Amino acid sequence: MSLTGKHVLSSELFDRDELERLFSLADLLVPVARGRKVARVLEGAVMASLFFEASTRTRLSCESAFLRLGGGVLSCTNAELMSISKGESYADTSRVVSGYCDLMVVRHPDDDAVHEFMAATNVPVINGGNGAGEHPTQALLDMFTLHREFGRDGRGLDGRRVALVGDLRYGRTVHSLINLISLYEDLTIVCVAPAHLGMPVALLERAEMRGHRIELSESPEIALKDADVVYATRLQTERFGGGPVSYGEEFRIDKSLVSRVCRADTVIMHPLPRDSRAGSNDLAMDLNSDSRLAIFRQTDSGIPVRMALFASVLGVAEQIPDALRPATWYRPEYTGPDDAPFYRNTAL
Repeated sequence: MSLTGKHVLSSELFDRDELERLFSLADLLVPVARGRKVARVLEGAVMASLFFEASTRTRLSCESAFLRLGGGVLSCTNAELMSISKGESYADTSRVVSGYCDLMVVRHPDDDAVHEFMAATNVPVINGGNGAGEHPTQALLDMFTLHREFGRDGRGLDGRRVALVGDLRYGRTVHSLINLISLYEDLTIVCVAPAHLGMPVALLERAEMRGHRIELSESPEIALKDADVVYATRLQTERFGGGPVSYGEEFRIDKSLVSRVCRADTVIMHPLPRDSRAGSNDLAMDLNSDSRLAIFRQTDSGIPVRMALFASVLGVAEQIPDALRPATWYRPEYTGPDDAPFYRNTAL
């Protein structure tokens, strides 16, 4: 399957072969993401970054990825400063902006808006998060993180126990992730959430049709035992529309819980941002120095994965091996005081 010229609106676009091809390309691009090499295969290309909803990691890593491949970026992060605030349709905005760029990344709180942008343009549109729908590029970087975590000692992802914990109803990252992770084989997927925040049934049925075991639980204390992967999610309060806005402290993934029930080699993930406010019951800060915590390895994965995706969508992936050159500028140590010793020694 070629991604050249394709819109990337859903993780359903990918099969396992395409994932593995993207990961091989991302592995090659890690030194470029870290500023040790350059590969200017997108020199002269322009990406439009249209974010109608708050973003730190997705917007900045998409823009950094495009810039590191030699391209340019047009960025708009405030809908009030766009003509949409004057009543312009998404279709008109998309058609206009497509005349200024070669690729668009769009984030919007409305599930359907990104599809309206796609329908009105002939440049590729990348979904940077559409409401409570999907977040395909986040799922790609999550899977790349697992590819590297399980590749450290030759372990594969097949046959693993994966626990998805938290707001699975409105958490778009887990919607895309379950689509991608179910491309692997013989998994036990444990969905850990209050009943009113459970994973959409259609996504569970798709995973079951692919031969995986699905378990539902409302108890992290029980469900996290023997998990190879724990993927926690933030409560998506901005999408509740007046419904319940909290869950109990049993959903707080902290050092005490992890020490009691998780294995020494469990990989702990979170798409970020994590809510660090009191009473949020999210992934706790007291795990920051635990080498099992992969959240910063996830964020660092975002740039090489998105570079690989942009290069593939714009048809220049095959040029990358011959385009790699050493960087000539100074690069400081990029780890911080809370990074675990294991993290300091990884390639990312």
